[in-house]
Amino acid sequence: MGRTREASMAAGRPRDGAPSALPRCASPVLVGSPAVSGSEARAQASQEELLALLAREHRDHPGAPGLRRLAERFAYEVLGLLFPHFATRAGMGRDELAEELAALAGLLAQAAAASDPTAPGDAVTSAVVEHLFSRLGAIREALWLDALAIHEGDPASQSVDEVILAYPGFLATATHRIAHELYGRVALFPRLLTEVAHRATGIDIHPGALLGASFAIDHGTGIVIGETAVLGARVRLYQGVTLGATRVNKRLESVKRHPTIGDDVVIYANATILGGETVIGRGSRIGGNVWLTRSVAPYSVVMPTARVERRGGDANPSDDLIEFNI
Repeated sequence: MGRTREASMAAGRPRDGAPSALPRCASPVLVGSPAVSGSEARAQASQEELLALLAREHRDHPGAPGLRRLAERFAYEVLGLLFPHFATRAGMGRDELAEELAALAGLLAQAAAASDPTAPGDAVTSAVVEHLFSRLGAIREALWLDALAIHEGDPASQSVDEVILAYPGFLATATHRIAHELYGRVALFPRLLTEVAHRATGIDIHPGALLGASFAIDHGTGIVIGETAVLGARVRLYQGVTLGATRVNKRLESVKRHPTIGDDVVIYANATILGGETVIGRGSRIGGNVWLTRSVAPYSVVMPTARVERRGGDANPSDDLIEFNI
C-alpha cells in the first residue's frame, strides 16, 4: 500500500535536532568595502570634479534664484492690477488696489536687484519703479485700444472681454508693453517678462521693439518681432509673420536690423520681412508667404505668384497655363 501524503511529507522532514539533508546557502560575510575597479575610480573622480565646479559656479553666481518665476508672477500681477479679467480677487476697492500696487513695487525692486547685483543701489531701483508706475495708465489705455482693434478686426470675436481673457495676441502684446517700459532701465528682467508670453502663446516679441497704437495680432502662433523693429499705428499681423534681420552678426548689435512697418499695414500669415532699411509703406497689404528684403511704397499690395501646370496626359496640353495670385 502506498503511504499517505501526510506520511510522505513527515518522512521527508528531519527529526528534531537532526541535520537537514538539503544544503543551506551560507550568509555573505562583509569584510570591508569591495574593491573599486579602475574605471569606477575614474568615474568617481570625474563626478567629484564636476560637483566641485558646479559648487563654485553656484556660490559665485551673482543672480538671485527664482528670477524666471518672479518674472511670471510680476507679469500676471501687473495685468491683474490693470484688468479685473486677470485679478485673483473679485471686486477690489481702492485700498486693496493700493496694496496690490505696493506689492508690485516690492516685486519690481526685488527683480531689479536680482537682475543686476552690480547696479547702483536703491536710488536707481526707486527710479525704475517710479517710471513704470507713472506709465501704468498709458499702458492700460494702449492695451484697451489693442483689444478693441483685435475685436473689431475678427468676426469670430464675441466681445472685447473675450479678447482680453482668451486671445494669445492680447497676452503677448500686454506683456510686451509692460516689458518695453523697463527695457534699457533694468538688465535681463524685461526679456524674462516677454518670455513669459512667448512660452504661453508662441509669440516672440523682443522688449526693444516699438509697437504703435491699436496693434492687433490675429491667431499669432509663430510670430517673431525683432529688437529694432518699429511698427506704426493700426498694424495687424497674422500667425507666422517674421519681422527679422537679414544678417546675424554680433557686431550689428547697435545697428537697426529689423524693418519699419507703416501705419495701417496688414501682414498675412507666414510672411517674412527682413532688414533694418526695409520700410513697408503705410496702408500696404503683404500677402501670405511673401519674402521681402526691400522697401515697398505706400498702399502697395505684395503677393506671391503661383503657376499651375497641367499634368501629363491632359487632353488639351496646348492650352495656356493658368496663373493666379494667392
